[in-house]
Amino acid sequence: MNQQVQKNTLYVGGLAEEVNETILHSAFIPFGDIKDVKTPLDQATQKHRSFGFVTFLEREDAAAAMDNMDGAELYGRVLTVNYALPEKIKGGEQGWAAQPIWADADTWFERQQQEEEMQRIQKENSAAMQAAEELHRKKLADEREGEKDEPDTKDDPMVMAEAESLKQNNS
Repeated sequence: MNQQVQKNTLYVGGLAEEVNETILHSAFIPFGDIKDVKTPLDQATQKHRSFGFVTFLEREDAAAAMDNMDGAELYGRVLTVNYALPEKIKGGEQGWAAQPIWADADTWFERQQQEEEMQRIQKENSAAMQAAEELHRKKLADEREGEKDEPDTKDDPMVMAEAESLKQNNS
């Protein structure tokens, strides 16, 4: 996973149901100035989904909060605190929230054109290979036919001249 972490935003997992954004803010404020606190809600129940995000103004404050609060207990539940990964959106080649969904349209069209070009080249190569194989088969068949036929020596002047000279030498 080579996703870039956001060094000033922390993921806080394992939140109890009673914990809200105010309580989460109060638990993390001792480590530095907080820019934002979010607890995403479940659409069906309108309750948070047992995790939240705390964004500090300074990276050092986020690091101190992570070191001290990871494994700590809040409302009877043990917290998991890590650096948050960038938020994803549905669609898009890379899926980052900072990137509009249409940002990869040009690369998509380019990939489609390359794929079509590759398919065309493969078809051409396949046709050329089939033609070459057919030509080779014909050549082999012609050679086999040539081996079966006896040479026609009756009309060949060289063969007749050679036969005549042999007769003269033998007599």
